[in-house]
Amino acid sequence: MAHIYLTFDFAGNEEKAQQARHKLDSWKQAFRLDKKLLYEFDRGDGASGAASEPQAAEDPEKPAAKGKGAKAGKAAKPKATKKEGEKVAAATQAKLYLRLAFSNHEKLTEQRWVDRIPAEEPFKEASPAAIREGEPGFDEVEGHFEELD
Repeated sequence: MAHIYLTFDFAGNEEKAQQARHKLDSWKQAFRLDKKLLYEFDRGDGASGAASEPQAAEDPEKPAAKGKGAKAGKAAKPKATKKEGEKVAAATQAKLYLRLAFSNHEKLTEQRWVDRIPAEEPFKEASPAAIREGEPGFDEVEGHFEELD
């Protein structure tokens, strides 16, 4: 079974990376691609701080949604957490490694997924690259994917 790796560099955009993860999870469930579509995220050095970033992004929205009668003191606190969340997001470099593993008789399906995934919204702006078996750099990407697993 030949593998194809697709790489996407989301840089510091954690929101797009999470959208991509949700989209991949929904595809895996809807099209029954459990073992055929595997992915791993490489978050670089800021991996531990990445988990706290979504919480910091949610906090500023809650006081704004409560109403216009919020005091200035309460509004200043969420801004501080938003700035902290932006610092964490800037330190995080999210890179997605996606492995497609279709059998030899599923060449048409494989090609459709190779064409479809980079064309979808959260993946478009993430500088997609497809690396097939036998191409230069394939062994490096495969080794890195196995390390992340």
